Amino acid sequence: IDIIAKLRKERGISILLVEQDVKVALDIADRGYVLEAGAVSIHDKADKLVKNEHIKAAYLGVA
Repeated sequence: IDIIAKLRKERGISILLVEQDVKVALDIADRGYVLEAGAVSIHDKADKLVKNEHIKAAYLGVA
């Protein structure tokens, strides 16, 4: 993950990351997409997803 973040920052390249650890993914992402039952259920900028109550409860372990 550190190498991906470094490449993204230094070279300004786009990366498609599929990651089970939502916190890790949103820490380095500009945007995030949540798949539930095989379909995109939520998508937004990463900083907004981190503040989303559903995301916090379901994926970040915050009530």
